Amino acid sequence: MHPYLRIMRLDNPVGSLLLLWPTLAALCMAADGPPPLKLVVIFTLGTFLMRAAGCVINDYADRHVDGGVERTRNRPLVTGAMQPREALILFGVLAAAAGSLTLFLSHATKLWAVAGLAVAALYPFMKRWTYLPQTVLGAAFSWGILMAWSATVGQVSQAAWLYFAASVVWIVGYDTLYAMVDREDDIKIGIKSTAVLFGALDRVMVGALQIITVFALLLLGLRLGYEHVYFAGVLAGGGLFIYQQYLIRKREPARCLEAFRNNTWVGFALLVGTIGELVLRGYLAQ
Repeated sequence: MHPYLRIMRLDNPVGSLLLLWPTLAALCMAADGPPPLKLVVIFTLGTFLMRAAGCVINDYADRHVDGGVERTRNRPLVTGAMQPREALILFGVLAAAAGSLTLFLSHATKLWAVAGLAVAALYPFMKRWTYLPQTVLGAAFSWGILMAWSATVGQVSQAAWLYFAASVVWIVGYDTLYAMVDREDDIKIGIKSTAVLFGALDRVMVGALQIITVFALLLLGLRLGYEHVYFAGVLAGGGLFIYQQYLIRKREPARCLEAFRNNTWVGFALLVGTIGELVLRGYLAQ
């Protein structure tokens, strides 16, 4: 089973946490308090299943080029530990398992889920067509925000779209950090990314994306009528962005990867800030 665990990245939970924290925060925001336990369970399971499915289809799409990248040359489809047909079957099983969770959601949320699956399946192939595949990944990783609002209140509000936009910008930023790790290899084999597109302006562009993210999240808090702890969470995330800029100052691949992983704490700070805001609001309302 080891190749299956590796291709689903079950040995590396960073990607799952990058999906989970913002989605749970979205559930809390949409519910304006503690979300229904059923939705928390469904979205948590769905997050892990869809992230695993995304990793499988990504490795399938990249099976002919991963061997030319130092970081990915030992992946199961490259070494032959798993065959492409097995990967497609595994992707189908994971997608079906995630899809079965939507049976417990509203019809509108089911439609959002189908659209989200299409976006997630499209992402791995965008690296051949455009230097902006990170934008598609941003949409795929942020789709749970729209689904959370739909499942909780039955519609996708303006606040949900603002959060979605902030999340997409944030993801483009941190996935650029991830792409900076493999940039030299990607250039050699012809893989496109924002890291390749930005070139020497990579740090400046990541910094600009991070500033836009903080600004958008502050606007979101104002839109939702937050006043206290939420903004502390956003500012904590901003502090982590500054730390990430320090890490990538010399563009060392290992440091860029560390900066990418640090974004799990940005998402966690946002979740804690959101929960803290709603708890304090409930306390003050008593």
